[in-house]
Amino acid sequence: MTRGAAPVAGDAAARARWVESLRAPGERVDPWSLRASFREAERQAEGEVVPVLALLLAGAECPWRCVFCDLWKGATRTRTPAGAIPAQVAAGIASSSGPVPARVLKLYNSGSWFDPSAVPPEDDPAVARLARGFGRLVVESHPALVRARALRLRDLLGRTRLEVAMGLESADAGLLARLGKRMTPASFARAARFLRTRGVDVRAFVLVGPPFVPPGEAAVGKAVSSARFAFESGAQVVSLVAVRGGNGAMEELKSRGEWTPPRLEELEAAFAGALALGAGRVFADTWDLAPISRCPACLPGRRARLEAMNHAQSLLPITTCNACGGGSIP
Repeated sequence: MTRGAAPVAGDAAARARWVESLRAPGERVDPWSLRASFREAERQAEGEVVPVLALLLAGAECPWRCVFCDLWKGATRTRTPAGAIPAQVAAGIASSSGPVPARVLKLYNSGSWFDPSAVPPEDDPAVARLARGFGRLVVESHPALVRARALRLRDLLGRTRLEVAMGLESADAGLLARLGKRMTPASFARAARFLRTRGVDVRAFVLVGPPFVPPGEAAVGKAVSSARFAFESGAQVVSLVAVRGGNGAMEELKSRGEWTPPRLEELEAAFAGALALGAGRVFADTWDLAPISRCPACLPGRRARLEAMNHAQSLLPITTCNACGGGSIP
């Protein structure tokens, strides 16, 4: 196998080795130090836009090696020690400031919450106690790990609502195999049903512009159809994430013509199409849009439009840029 040749979809172990071989050296991460925190606002199911506190936690990397993922950059090199996650959460909450207290707490780590190597199960009670000051707690997990532990966390939270965010990425089974997800659309649907029927809310991440998918209308259509599948499977929220490079594997695929970085217009069009489904809340990820924007003059306005649409959950007009004449893909 040459450095540039990705293994076939069925050889998951070889694909994982290929992904790792293309990584640059990662930073040394302290499992006792919170990586980052930020506040945002997000529309709730009832229509109210509320303040959210998001914490990016240091911890062990998940056992999967997805082609597009770069979360390993912030992962520890060993199993997360017991007590480290609650310490980070406590520090993040204590340092949070804003004119209005946050109503939602998002805990995002470099792996899956229900992976014992990433978050020791004995830490769940302490985290739940910290989260009881919020109306909702959001954690991430691979669908394969959604089992009884999710229900124990639900019970520990008391009146705080639990939401589990899962990366569907795409409803195309063949594409998921090539991405190294080690899951299928059916396994996502089973995990979503497991959670929803037991009083746990579900959020799905869907990729815009993944590798192995032609750019433009094909990428937009793939994202919209995947959002539809997520909603049909029980997700109440779909977050659209434009695929970015920076992890080594994506650059290799780009050099081989197997990935074209998405454009901002594709994210805008996928957002419009998913909103038109009318099946649930849809959010466009507006973090770091510069790499997918071709025009710095209109980027601030286009970011503001997407953020306003996230809050309104309706399509807003786009103004043609005088500098580039840019507009959305129909």
